[in-house]
Amino acid sequence: MSDSAAAPLVLTPGEPAGAGAEIALKAWATAHERLPPFFLLEEPDRLAALAIRLGTGTPIIEISAPEAARAAFDNGLPVLPISYAAPPEAGRLDPANGPAVIDAIERAVGMTTEGRAGAVVTLPIQKSVLYEAGFRYPGHTEFLAALAGPEITPVMMLAAPELRVVPVTIHIPLKRVPDVLTTEMIVTKARITAEALKRDFGCERPRLAIAGLNPHAGEDGTIGTEDRDVVAPAVAALRAEGIEAVGPLSADTMFHAEARKTYDAAICMYHDQALIPIKTVDFWGGVNVTLGLPFIRTSPDHGTALELAGTGKAHADSLIAALTMAGEMAEARARA
Repeated sequence: MSDSAAAPLVLTPGEPAGAGAEIALKAWATAHERLPPFFLLEEPDRLAALAIRLGTGTPIIEISAPEAARAAFDNGLPVLPISYAAPPEAGRLDPANGPAVIDAIERAVGMTTEGRAGAVVTLPIQKSVLYEAGFRYPGHTEFLAALAGPEITPVMMLAAPELRVVPVTIHIPLKRVPDVLTTEMIVTKARITAEALKRDFGCERPRLAIAGLNPHAGEDGTIGTEDRDVVAPAVAALRAEGIEAVGPLSADTMFHAEARKTYDAAICMYHDQALIPIKTVDFWGGVNVTLGLPFIRTSPDHGTALELAGTGKAHADSLIAALTMAGEMAEARARA
């Protein structure tokens, strides 16, 4: 990393009963020589014992401040201590530890906005447990947006080296999508995506492919009118702003290798229209990126893996990809 992006990344603990600590240990053990320096908010003794039990060979280095992480990183995984109310057990959820997880996310955001960390990388949380601890947000993304400020509109991007996708609507039933989808919603998320592509991904003139909602993008209204009445006006508005956008495009021809070369991100109308292609193209390399925040946030594109916790079987590939992408984004933002 350049000096302008020298602050280490901060990794939040995620669900302590899940596989997050395990994949953090594996990420350092298998890839630290090619990863940007990062530190983890966790209990050092618990991590050291877990590293021995799983045989990862990861040295744990307790640090007292983010600034110490870079010097320690080559020799071991830097850990800034936190405390859990109850000893975490693999696969056994305990709401008593929810406040520590919430506090760690808040601390990570604070350190990043202060410039002491270069980006926030979040391990997966178990929302049901956090709800019992008073968590009032649908998920990580909304919580991070609330911490960032009242005017923030967060946008979820799933990104891999060969494909970036943004779902306009996310966790709602498919039957509700046509009623929820609006021209302004598409324009807002596409605009934020274009800005992020320039600032954080080094795309001087971002190219957006806007998917249609219906089969064959509605065929001029014969297979639903949403593409003609909602999506097409959004594309026109984006182009009027100087954003290079095309569409509405038939989603069934947008994601093959030749088509992917023609755009920098695909704006999709609903969850599976975006996530099925990227998980098919690169299941382990996909990264969840939150756009529209004043700080960089990435996350592995998987859940807490409670069933794998403590077994040594959880893959660290997506975390390694999330750490790598966060470092690259920090470099791009520094240059911009």
